[in-house]
Amino acid sequence: MIHPSYVELMSVVNNGVEIGEEPVVNSRYAIVIATAKRARQLISGAEPLAEKKTCPKPLSIAVEEVFESKVKIIPEGATSENA
Repeated sequence: MIHPSYVELMSVVNNGVEIGEEPVVNSRYAIVIATAKRARQLISGAEPLAEKKTCPKPLSIAVEEVFESKVKIIPEGATSENA
């Protein structure tokens, strides 16, 4: 079993969304795309933000960053003013 699971990641990302509002992430696909983008940033030389690094691989670090709320996922179509 992979930890954290998609369900756990989605609940962390959508934490604070009010009832009736559109969730930030509403599919596994969105989580995969967001973590893959962050992993590419890490490969390109970005500094890791995760406090606990269980694995040195960029994708694992990206997942930890999302789980620790160190990286904010901006919904597609949102501008920086809305996010």
